[in-house]
Amino acid sequence: MTEQATGAPKPQPRAPRGGAPQPTATVEHVTGAQSLIRSLEAVGADTVFGIPGGAILPAYDPMMDSTKVRHILVRHEQGAGHAATGYAQATGKVGVCMATSGPGATNLVTPIADAHMDSVPLVAITGQVAGPSIGTDAFQEADICGITLPVTKHNFLVTDPAEIPRTIAEAFHIAATGRPGPVLVDIAKDALQARTVFSWPPTTDLPGYRPVSRPHAKQIREAARLIAQARRPVLYVGGGVIKAGASAELRELAELTGVPVTTTLMALGAFPDSHRQHLGMPGMHGSVAAVTALQRADLIVALGARFDDRVTGRIDSFAPHAKIVHADIDPAEIGKNRVADVPIVGDVKDVMADLTAALRADDPATAAGPDAAERYAAWWEQLDRWRETYPLGYDLPEDGTLSPQQVIERIGQLAPEGTVFTAGVGQHQMWAAHYLPFERPGTWLNSGGLGTMGYAVPAALGAKAGRPEAPVWAIDGDGCFQMTNQELVTAALNDIPIKVAIINNGALGMVRQWQTLFYNQRYSNTVLREGPEVKGTRIPDFVKLAEAMGCVGLRCEDPDQLDAVIEKANAINDRPVVIDFIVHEDAMVWPMVAAGTSNDEVMAARGVRPDFSDAGD
Repeated sequence: MTEQATGAPKPQPRAPRGGAPQPTATVEHVTGAQSLIRSLEAVGADTVFGIPGGAILPAYDPMMDSTKVRHILVRHEQGAGHAATGYAQATGKVGVCMATSGPGATNLVTPIADAHMDSVPLVAITGQVAGPSIGTDAFQEADICGITLPVTKHNFLVTDPAEIPRTIAEAFHIAATGRPGPVLVDIAKDALQARTVFSWPPTTDLPGYRPVSRPHAKQIREAARLIAQARRPVLYVGGGVIKAGASAELRELAELTGVPVTTTLMALGAFPDSHRQHLGMPGMHGSVAAVTALQRADLIVALGARFDDRVTGRIDSFAPHAKIVHADIDPAEIGKNRVADVPIVGDVKDVMADLTAALRADDPATAAGPDAAERYAAWWEQLDRWRETYPLGYDLPEDGTLSPQQVIERIGQLAPEGTVFTAGVGQHQMWAAHYLPFERPGTWLNSGGLGTMGYAVPAALGAKAGRPEAPVWAIDGDGCFQMTNQELVTAALNDIPIKVAIINNGALGMVRQWQTLFYNQRYSNTVLREGPEVKGTRIPDFVKLAEAMGCVGLRCEDPDQLDAVIEKANAINDRPVVIDFIVHEDAMVWPMVAAGTSNDEVMAARGVRPDFSDAGD
């Protein structure tokens, strides 16, 4: 992620102690609130998702006069945070959300934690009670800086209006550079109301913040040497590749070496699904080929990935024969879960460019060489056998009801080119990861690390606000949808025509799947409707609910009507569309590695254990 892509200003060098101040281009006498809006304009923020309230109210008055900052009034602060995240993930810019003090601020905690886990550049601006009242348990007071300290990249409490421009400049710079992440700016109400001088650009002061971008040449050479020697290598690609805008470098590296590629849930689209070298997604619900390739590899080159437990399974059994090259911009991730034989700290875009150059060099110790295809021939033969024997697939229900996998697959096949997909969390998220087409980065947005139900609808809202030209589909479950569906009102009133597919199985599907497999089919509190119909209508009736919120509501229960309903939704572009797909309730996500077990125990379709007796070591 580059600061140029976000509009964030480069921090200015501090003036020498006692020296002349830095020259400024803009100086105005304003209120702190006006200074805040001027600062947002100056850093290039064009969209803010939020809700006004007492402590932040002074900021909303000058925002009304801004011609550069669009405010989108959401229905819940959690929706504001997820919308800002969707905006950031879809555009590559910093997302901005705003809330008042106390409950307004605490309602942002979940999306802030979500952005922290998924390395999303986000600036959350909250109002705080007046400075003299801080610490007195004043009305709607909450120590939001203390509350969010573990889940922000940095946070600020501003009580002096003169500090607002500098703080906003630093917040955007921190959020967007290095490993992206959320930054909180909490501003006391009296600081927003007081008179001050706005000057831009400000003199920033971040002496301890020096993100490393360029990798060390010695580590690059050693990584190239291991690749040149490996017989069963795998590129393990994480979301950092998308954050770095490094898909082209990844493809060049992969095609030069002929090494198989796996892309994590956060990296889908970083490497084309249709590419011959793509094995699919690894992890708990990854493809058998991807999961097993990592297990049997003799070299794993991890690029912008963090060896998450959902990928590794039981960590002490993960890839037991593999040497590890781990490249990440965050030095704290290297060696955190798996010791790296070759640690590389740097932006993965630079890492892959340098690695490709090293592999192309004349040095025989590191050159990829023309014999790569021959060297990996046995490895690819084995990988292809796993792909052919254990492909992704599903069975159509014998009772003629809709298959959830089929619904999602057809949405992907019928969606216009360039469609952005968001997903909630659960079975539908995994089916979307399996059956939607991912050919380019920035088209798949989901809550990976935190696993936040309710993410899909507000994230789709944010993505569409940031990229109005792109079709946006939210793939949601009936459980997730009932957490944040009020943001459809926001979408309808703000002319943001997203499309929402509710994969409605009447239950909390993933939890029900675990109850089926591990709790003797004791379905404790996972059924969202006890009967399919109550007095002739479903509770809730999602079609009526959608219509009440200003959207087009559709329902599909018949497989024969599936394509027609999806095509009708694709043709409506003046309002949000919600489709209630009534699907078979017993469908399960396969493959699966049970939590806490080894990836060697992966279960393929219908829970069948693959036979790897011919795999060797």
